[in-house]
Amino acid sequence: MNLQFQETIAALATPVGRGGIGVIRVSGELVPTVATALLGQLPQPRYATFSQFTDSKGQLIDQGIALYFPAPHSFTGENILELQGHGGIIVMDTLLKAILALGVRLARPGEFSERAFLNGKIDLAQAEAIADLIDSSSVHAARCALRSLQGEFSNHINQLVEELTQLRTYIEAGIDFVDEEIDLLADGQVNNKINLLIKQLESILQKAQQGYLLKEGMRIVLVGEPNVGKSSLLNELAGRDTAIVAAIPGTTRDIVRDQILLDGMPLHITDTAGLRQTDDPVEQEGIRRTKQALQDADIVILLLDDRHVNDDPHAQLLAELPMKPLIIRNKIDLTGHSAGISDNMICYLSAKTGAGIDALKQQLKNMMGLQANTEGNFMARRRHLEALKQAQSALLTSMNYAQQQQSELLAEELRLAQQALGEITGQVTADDLLGRIFSTFCVGK
Repeated sequence: MNLQFQETIAALATPVGRGGIGVIRVSGELVPTVATALLGQLPQPRYATFSQFTDSKGQLIDQGIALYFPAPHSFTGENILELQGHGGIIVMDTLLKAILALGVRLARPGEFSERAFLNGKIDLAQAEAIADLIDSSSVHAARCALRSLQGEFSNHINQLVEELTQLRTYIEAGIDFVDEEIDLLADGQVNNKINLLIKQLESILQKAQQGYLLKEGMRIVLVGEPNVGKSSLLNELAGRDTAIVAAIPGTTRDIVRDQILLDGMPLHITDTAGLRQTDDPVEQEGIRRTKQALQDADIVILLLDDRHVNDDPHAQLLAELPMKPLIIRNKIDLTGHSAGISDNMICYLSAKTGAGIDALKQQLKNMMGLQANTEGNFMARRRHLEALKQAQSALLTSMNYAQQQQSELLAEELRLAQQALGEITGQVTADDLLGRIFSTFCVGK
């Protein structure tokens, strides 16, 4: 059922600036009035119509293409008018002011997508995929976002919800008719069904995690004593001179960040000040920032000098790190050590010559669970992963209750699992969540 919003909204749907084409989108009940006032007529639905755009005084503003989509067969489910004119700042601003003068207001960020969601044209996961597609930083990420926009992610979730609904109906029927002395949990069918749901959820979670990696990337922090080659490694991974490299210890005194793409996944790499005892107040501040950056890291890389690995006091460094690091022994060009990954998962490389860098990249992909084939994956956000993990936890708990034949507690866990999944597509959602999600969209979407 379409909701009738009292206000008609409009916004520039293309980036502000000078360009060949600029598009203004209008949605709401006043669209026929706006079209008649600006174009002199209501265009034929779903046909591109060449038109003159004029203001209330009949003065020509621009000329271009007008497209009219009557409700409910439009993106928002409302009447929509799109005006495609010349993409100049003055032209688009003048045309938008003429539209707003007709009783239309400027749209909030994401309000078109929000109305599409509220009118049942798309679910919440699809709405988020619109923003993710626009913000995609790689071809792989764009493909995953498009699959989510087309409903592949939502279809998996909806199928799980349907199967959960059927199982809940079966369990709760047994609770309601307990006097009939029929034990629905005795034959093991419920256990088998829950096991199947858990496996299906694990598959969805794995694909969602891959999509999340392609969207958000991983935060990697390089740490080690001064002059072990952290800046050289950052430059080698980035393929450019991002950080200053010098033989003088303590050259890096502040946080240096860069982003690279590894098989389409963004890696946010942070080079930090070398950890050592120092009386230099500037270097001390750099070390403090290093320790702060470590708290936000997904992966910590500890660099050691392969020439002095037995002498380095890296045991103390290990004790200070918030997680088990990937250990790299650098400068093998000076020791003659073979490049690659050892049996105890230590990476040997030379940041100067590039030897072992490919092995490091492969090891990073393995640590992040990044698969070479992203086909079938879909874009996901952190809230999606949290909801999937909540549903997974509830299903695992429900399995315990099924084995203990506690029907009431089993039914409650199944309800919690279904509720968590419903939060992904918006079947179960709070108004404040909707506000946070759509406020991150660009204006005009």
